[in-house]
Amino acid sequence: MINKQQTIQAHAKSANDTGSTAVQIALLTERITNLSAHLTANKKDKHGQRGLQLLNGQRRRLLKYLERKNYDEYIALTDQLKIRRGQRIVR
Repeated sequence: MINKQQTIQAHAKSANDTGSTAVQIALLTERITNLSAHLTANKKDKHGQRGLQLLNGQRRRLLKYLERKNYDEYIALTDQLKIRRGQRIVR
């Protein structure tokens, strides 16, 4: 498990950046990974499963926002964090 401060430093755009979209997605990804590992050992933890679904939804919404606002950063971040991404719908 990587430290929260290390995750923030790895994805921050500046020294005081703690709330940018990339940092939030990276922190959510770390929490999702830890909770997934917990749920493999504790299959009957239904509250934990609901929490995981909420975290996944929040990360998905942030990824959609980043995809709309800065597509190149979205591609770089998903590749770096090894997050699968769906097909891009061109309108």
